Amino acid sequence: MVYAVVRAGGRQEKVEIGSIVTLDRIKADENGNVTLAPVLLVDGDNVTHDASALAKVTVTAEVLGDLRGKKIVIQKFKNKTGYKKRQGHRQELTRVKITGIK
Repeated sequence: MVYAVVRAGGRQEKVEIGSIVTLDRIKADENGNVTLAPVLLVDGDNVTHDASALAKVTVTAEVLGDLRGKKIVIQKFKNKTGYKKRQGHRQELTRVKITGIK
């Protein structure tokens, strides 16, 4: 079993070949592919976490589409002062399918 932990969008995700992952919005190249930076590689019993060895590893993914996350509402309120503020946010996301770990 081969899997990798990749850094994407300020977080780390565990990915395998064929898995579909939702990440923060990333730009794809002209073919619709992206390359993700590995932090850890597990190949059976071999665990690779050395930076020089991980520089040779590439994790490629195909972009399936862009989407937006669910809406969160931020509300601020201060008692007895009449201060109320309401704000919404929807995170921009990208859904990718992992095509290769080499």
